[in-house]
Amino acid sequence: MKRVGFLLKVRPEKIEEYKKVHQNVWLEMKEALSRTGWHNYSLFMREDGLLFGYFETPQDFQTALDGMEKEAINEKWQAAMAPFFEALGGKRADESMLEIEEVFHLD
Repeated sequence: MKRVGFLLKVRPEKIEEYKKVHQNVWLEMKEALSRTGWHNYSLFMREDGLLFGYFETPQDFQTALDGMEKEAINEKWQAAMAPFFEALGGKRADESMLEIEEVFHLD
């Protein structure tokens, strides 16, 4: 399994709403993530909205993203999530995830 970390930035005025939405992620979205190789997926957020995502996938980040691109529910989810994020430059959040390099791991 490949461990993947990524960053995004939630707008400060949207932080509480973002947290509420993620208490009830759509079942179809969770199923699509699992089906396309997003395992052990977690999101962490600082008080200022900096979001760190982590998941494990059988191949690599791009393959996992490509799998979700083929899922119809992903387009709906990305449209619903777009207002929450800063600096997307007209892209969807899943197109703006900045992968960060793993530099240490302890099993």
